[in-house]
Amino acid sequence: MASSPCLSRLLLSELRIAILALLLLLLPVSHARVCPACGSTAVPYPLSTAAGCGDPAYKVRCAANSSALFFDALNGTSYPITSISAASQRLVLSPAPFVSPGSCVSEGAPAARGVQLNASLPFNVSSSNTVMLLNCTQALLQSPLNCSSNSLCHVYASATGSTASACAPLPLCCTFVAGGSSTSYNIRVSPQFCSAYRSFVGLDPTQPPATWGSRLGLELQWATPREPLCRTQDDCEDGANATCADDPIAPSGAGTARRCFCVSGLTWNPLAGACQQNPSDCQSTGNCGGSNHAPLIAGLVCGLGGALLLAAAGLFAYRRQRRIRLARERLAKEREEILNANNTSGRTAKNFSGRELKRATGNFSRDNLLGAGGYGEVYKGVLGDGTVVAVKCAKLGNTKSTDQVLNEVRVLSQVNHRSLVRLLGCCVDLEQPLMVYEFIPNGTLADHLYGSAAKRLPPLPWRQRLAIARQTAEGVAYLHFAAVPPIYHRDIKSSNILLDERLDGKVSDFGLSRLAEPGLSHVSTCAQGTLGYLDPEYYRNYQLTDKSDVYSFGVVLLELLTSKRAIDFGRGDDDVNLAVHVQRAADEERLMDVVDPGMKEGATQLELDTMKALGFLALGCLEERRQNRPSMKEVAEEIEYIINIEAGGQSIEQQRNT
Repeated sequence: MASSPCLSRLLLSELRIAILALLLLLLPVSHARVCPACGSTAVPYPLSTAAGCGDPAYKVRCAANSSALFFDALNGTSYPITSISAASQRLVLSPAPFVSPGSCVSEGAPAARGVQLNASLPFNVSSSNTVMLLNCTQALLQSPLNCSSNSLCHVYASATGSTASACAPLPLCCTFVAGGSSTSYNIRVSPQFCSAYRSFVGLDPTQPPATWGSRLGLELQWATPREPLCRTQDDCEDGANATCADDPIAPSGAGTARRCFCVSGLTWNPLAGACQQNPSDCQSTGNCGGSNHAPLIAGLVCGLGGALLLAAAGLFAYRRQRRIRLARERLAKEREEILNANNTSGRTAKNFSGRELKRATGNFSRDNLLGAGGYGEVYKGVLGDGTVVAVKCAKLGNTKSTDQVLNEVRVLSQVNHRSLVRLLGCCVDLEQPLMVYEFIPNGTLADHLYGSAAKRLPPLPWRQRLAIARQTAEGVAYLHFAAVPPIYHRDIKSSNILLDERLDGKVSDFGLSRLAEPGLSHVSTCAQGTLGYLDPEYYRNYQLTDKSDVYSFGVVLLELLTSKRAIDFGRGDDDVNLAVHVQRAADEERLMDVVDPGMKEGATQLELDTMKALGFLALGCLEERRQNRPSMKEVAEEIEYIINIEAGGQSIEQQRNT
């Protein structure tokens, strides 16, 4: 009986898919060598236990004669690795134990000063850790931590018996959620502040404290590994798939850094440590092999009996692809529902296709990488119409960063202001969601104030700093007073303020933002943000308000005045926190002593007066009680007033009298 045209096309399609599956198995790859297991523990790529395997930047240690893996930190400290997840790029360490039963001092606290990671390596503390600082002194109260009587550490010390019984009677302990950014490298303990700590991964405080011990650990995350380093072509394990070439994004001063870059048609797979062909690209182009493989395919088909094997393989592959497609469609629909939830503006983000964004970014080429953080990575791209964009990708496998990207798209879909980064659209049909926003060419405010050697930019003049302060304040005031419902940013900081081609400031990164709840003066939520910028009242009572953003903005004003970081352990124990450092100087009538010397040099008396005025405005934003802080609208008006004084040439006293 003759087969129908539809059935013939279906069988032909299955045959093509089967051939594709066989080809993908036969494709040559340029594998980076995976290290052998340490005892019974597998060591996934890119972790490296010896020279010649893994990536040398991801070094861990397989202890001799113990078949146990260890992570070596700074100051001679070493921690057993209890679990590794290659898919989420995370590993869990066993925290330092107490010195002895009956004491509340962690091993290594006096000398090593807690857990300190090497900032030049690709490991950092993840945001899944709940850290309890124990046996603390009053000096810690200067930091914005939750040290209240209802802090989780009191519950832990009182409920865990002998485990932390020595810490139970102590009056002061603090709890905070650590990490969450690529610059989280330390958990500091010392006799001057806290001499002991406990860390828990994925702690659910609603569960009984007796069960918390199963969560004991310190989770680190590692950055996505790049292509292997090489000196010559011989260092690339398969020259047919990779070429040893200069690294275009190596930092200045790195000399002739070279890497094994995949040849055209292949993509670097960091999880496998290999150059591989993208199956979707293969299907779309129809180039799923080539003349080099034709004889091999023919031999396989003939040798295995041909049609039956291919039909079975095709049917299996077809069903598998159909399941994957349906799962992706369900995921895309769920994400669209999240994006449209509580959307009162009626505006929705433009939906870009994954293929369109791959083409725009050169298949997310490392050449187009703009930066990376706890959320994932940002790439520069050029759309088909020539528009230059920035594409933000959630970290693969990290649910928290995925939720942050979806939240950012949902929030930005409802706002439109010249001082806020403009959302162009999003993509929800790939494994991780992507957001597309306008490309801002001049980096972040932090880069201009105290960038690294690779990002060092010309210093900003005083008038330009005032303009950036006003533009940022106007953008945040719009979120608080013009958006419906009001939006609390929750992560105002200098690295989230981008500068465009005219050095105008634009507020970015709305991943932690929250929409205000109608009829309520605050949003009840766990404290999240960046240490040094967090409102102390928000830390203590978990009530997020518009004044929490005012506090964070006050720290940004201090950065503009001083060109100093919000948190800097190089300033000495009493001055680590910039807000505390400047407040002490103001109390001693030395406010101008902390102003950036480069700005004061050659400044007129009027400019010095406006610097002092902005300093006092910043301290007003940093008032301990939120009721005493100005609103963001009042802050913007005051900065405009200071700018008018500076531009008009009148003293502050003359301007006020006028």
